[in-house]
Amino acid sequence: MKNRIVRGVAGTFIIISLLLATYVNINWLWFTAFVGANLLQSSLTKWCLLEDILKLFGVEDEQCYR
Repeated sequence: MKNRIVRGVAGTFIIISLLLATYVNINWLWFTAFVGANLLQSSLTKWCLLEDILKLFGVEDEQCYR
């Protein structure tokens, strides 16, 4: 469940920042770059702040059922 939430939040932030860059101010692209940098960092270090926050709220990792 956590992975889906993290991906959903990241995708939502990227879409929102692109819309804001298009319709409000081009500097919102810095937010897009920040989200991308965080995704890259979490893939290299295997640590994601949002996952820690979700764990505090009791969101469990999804189990793989086959």
